[in-house]
Amino acid sequence: MIEDAFDGVDPLVAQYHMPVERYVEICQPLKPAFIHNDTTKKLVRAVLEDFGCDLERTYQDVPRLRMVTSDGYLTSGVGYAHHPHRDTWYSAPLCQLNWWLPIYDIDSESSMAFHPAYWSKPVKNGSSEFNYYEWNSTGRKDAAKHITSDSRKQPKPEEPMELEPQIRFVPPAGGIVLFAAAHMHSTVPNTTGRTRYSIDFRTVHLDEVETMGGAPNVDSEPKGTSLRDFKRASDLADLPEELVARYDDEEARSGELVFRPDS
Repeated sequence: MIEDAFDGVDPLVAQYHMPVERYVEICQPLKPAFIHNDTTKKLVRAVLEDFGCDLERTYQDVPRLRMVTSDGYLTSGVGYAHHPHRDTWYSAPLCQLNWWLPIYDIDSESSMAFHPAYWSKPVKNGSSEFNYYEWNSTGRKDAAKHITSDSRKQPKPEEPMELEPQIRFVPPAGGIVLFAAAHMHSTVPNTTGRTRYSIDFRTVHLDEVETMGGAPNVDSEPKGTSLRDFKRASDLADLPEELVARYDDEEARSGELVFRPDS
């Protein structure tokens, strides 16, 4: 799908053959086309099955296609380069696991960085001002509008951080990095001269959702929950609403609810 979208231009070096606005025009429809493709959902289920997950009790969200260009060509919007963060700042449940797969081979200079010094150490951050439902209704769909800068309201560290030591995994194309939503991680500034394309998706296990288990909550205070994005791997059924409601709050739900992400 990536190579078809770029129509003969090598997607790894496409940034050198077109203005950034054209690159965004190509990627804007590509990302939701990948997300909502039926084959995509089947492939994710096949990955979970291959890992021995119980498909009746494992719930998956939609996989997302990411691109991180080289040397600051595009660092916002559809090519957003993530600052240090925990996914739990973005209303992810504490029991969430993240699955990350590079589509082409990568280097350490185009990977992700994990920051173990902060796995149990809190960081002052803006998660208390983040509303997941507001983000779904405005932040996601407006991604393509942000080319030279990204003004979308996202939870970020609000104090200086020491990012060393850091851990970078360099799996082969199709290899998987599996980590907790609560882990502090960031996008490594890409200096390889090639765009990094990757897929990520998330899972929760019904038993942990029921017990509200998972990683310790070190510093996350967002509003709302992403749990309505998750579908049972066996048949794409929703999580029981009575379980999801335990993670929700009326203040967050007072806005427009849009549960299916498009980017």
